[in-house]
Amino acid sequence: MTNLDCSVKNCTYNKDESCCRSNIHVDGPSAKVTEDTCCKSFAEKKGDTSISEVEEAKKPTNVACDAKNCIYNEDCYCDAEHIGIAGRDVCSCHGTECASFRCK
Repeated sequence: MTNLDCSVKNCTYNKDESCCRSNIHVDGPSAKVTEDTCCKSFAEKKGDTSISEVEEAKKPTNVACDAKNCIYNEDCYCDAEHIGIAGRDVCSCHGTECASFRCK
C-alpha cells in the first residue's frame, strides 16, 4: 500500500490534502509523462457536499494503476512508498494526474 497526498481540493475525497478513500485507480496505460495519467477515482465536490468530520484520511491507500510505463507499477498496483495526486479546479478525472509517475 502507498501513502497518498492529494492537492485536488475540489475532489469529494480530499480532506486536508489527503485522500479519504481506502483505494484509488490511476489511469494512463500508454503514459510517457505525468500529464498522461489521471485519477479515475476523482469525484467532483458539488455544492455543500464534503467529507464528514468523523472521516479521516486513510493512509496507506491501495492504488490500482494502469500506467504500465511507470517504474512504480507492479502487476497493475502502485509499489511506491509515497505518491501525490495533483490537479487544480478540475471537473473531471482528466484534469488530475499522478504527480509521482516516472517513466521506465
